[in-house]
Amino acid sequence: MRKKAKVHEDLEFYSVMRSVKAIEDSDVCLLMIDASQGMTSQDINIFSLAERNKKGIVILVNKWDLVEKTTQSTKKFTEEIHKKIAPFVDVPVVFTSVETKQRIHKALEVALKVYENRKQHISTSQLNKVMLPIMEAVQAPAIKGKLIKIKYITQLPGKTPYFAFFANHPQYIKEPYRRFIENKMRENFDLTGVPISIFFRSKDGEKDL
Repeated sequence: MRKKAKVHEDLEFYSVMRSVKAIEDSDVCLLMIDASQGMTSQDINIFSLAERNKKGIVILVNKWDLVEKTTQSTKKFTEEIHKKIAPFVDVPVVFTSVETKQRIHKALEVALKVYENRKQHISTSQLNKVMLPIMEAVQAPAIKGKLIKIKYITQLPGKTPYFAFFANHPQYIKEPYRRFIENKMRENFDLTGVPISIFFRSKDGEKDL
């Protein structure tokens, strides 16, 4: 995609539309940004589109060979990218150069790994073994005097990772606790580069949140 300011003609408009369609049809998106510019607003918009469509994502920092570097360069650059795409920061960043072919194969290797992460199925027994003790130790805040207890977890069928958490009062679970659960999921299972969906359901299986 070209920068918005450069999209003037119908040809460019349809090129953008094809790019959007390509994102929607893909399994993993490689988002290439310019090392000299960093993560721009348009890059963030494209990233958000891929995330909303639950696509695997790898960020490629191109023209890295032209950047003056220190021993902390890649770490600091990665941290800046993650700040701009928060809270979904579990996204691999590969520093490349199309001109010199630097780390091109590495980019493909990382994309294939993200693809495997996206299609994996985590067993119900493993989910409950790992996550139930975590949520028992740090419980969701009580609302209106009601204690919230998550009793069971399973992965739902689908092309991307969807997880159902069965609770006694799912309607009272708020976004901060959802983020806590997602972070713990990412700490304990390899979901790098993959947007995940978490649903809270009542004990009878009806989705409440």
